[in-house]
Amino acid sequence: MESSVAARALEQLCRIYWYPLYAYVRRQGRDSHEAQDLTQEFFARLLAAKSLQFVDRSKGKFRSFLLASMNHFLAKEWNRAHRQKRGGGQVILSLDDDTAEQQYLREPADPMTADRLFDRRWALTVLEQAMARLKNEFTTGGKAELFEQLKASISGEPTAATYAEVAANCQMSEGAVKVAAHRLRKRYGELLREEIAQTVSRPEEVEDEIRLLVAALRG
Repeated sequence: MESSVAARALEQLCRIYWYPLYAYVRRQGRDSHEAQDLTQEFFARLLAAKSLQFVDRSKGKFRSFLLASMNHFLAKEWNRAHRQKRGGGQVILSLDDDTAEQQYLREPADPMTADRLFDRRWALTVLEQAMARLKNEFTTGGKAELFEQLKASISGEPTAATYAEVAANCQMSEGAVKVAAHRLRKRYGELLREEIAQTVSRPEEVEDEIRLLVAALRG
């Protein structure tokens, strides 16, 4: 029972964080079809039951584990994987290949290394996941419009004019809007830490991971 729960948790993490690895492979010079093949095969092997025994979250960060595993796969096993007819293997994790390539083509054109691009995309994915969860909470609570009005405040304190505008749009007092904005930012921070906590082995690693991801975004 415990192993099946761990397997589902691993699959969920892979579904969320597969794109940074796809971008990593593409930035190494592989074309879109090759990168799709390699990423699909990598996750198929990772998620196969016989491979789960090698996944030990207590040994470090999931981000580092995935990147190291992919590098091993590319260095030692990609030739064999590439010889398979595309789509001929068992698909364990379905990836949206077309969306992945469209997203990759929107990546910065600067000469960012594959490692830096991976870290940047990982950081952005973490932020996107936290934001999606926050939006879902507000929507479920019947406050979808308030979320849309205040989501920009997560990146900074709104101006008085903004508070007044939101208050008018949502038929609230400015004081209530300020309280809502404060709670929104606080909850976003909590969700962000929860997302990161799923990818590290110890609670004390969360803050360190946040610093590394912030650095990746600034770099």
